[in-house]
Amino acid sequence: MLRDILIQKGLSNREAEVAELVSKGLSNKEVANQLFVTEKTVKFHLTNIYKKMNVKSRAQLIVWCLPHLGFVESEARIEAQNNSAAAAAYNSQATQTIPAGNATVAGTTLPSSNNGINRGSGSSDMGAMGI
Repeated sequence: MLRDILIQKGLSNREAEVAELVSKGLSNKEVANQLFVTEKTVKFHLTNIYKKMNVKSRAQLIVWCLPHLGFVESEARIEAQNNSAAAAAYNSQATQTIPAGNATVAGTTLPSSNNGINRGSGSSDMGAMGI
């Protein structure tokens, strides 16, 4: 899909292949190994791709290609479905509230107004950590 779009934009088959692999996160070395060419050849193709696509960097090329990679759209669709399913599950359950009266710290009940912190001047037994 992406390769066809890149070819329509004026890239050669090999340039489109290089652009697609770079857009998937492969390094120049990884692209070279996959296509059985040298890194220098990959860099040559990238220079031509940048000119033809009117981008200045690898990052701009990737940003341009992302919407056309296919998996981005399907991931967004899956996330939207998951969000709507989670919202439906949440709305169907009774809302639970957490009591705010007292907090329990290491088995000792303390008034919530001091948030479990002893602000007094005397010593306190706040557990094994000696806080």
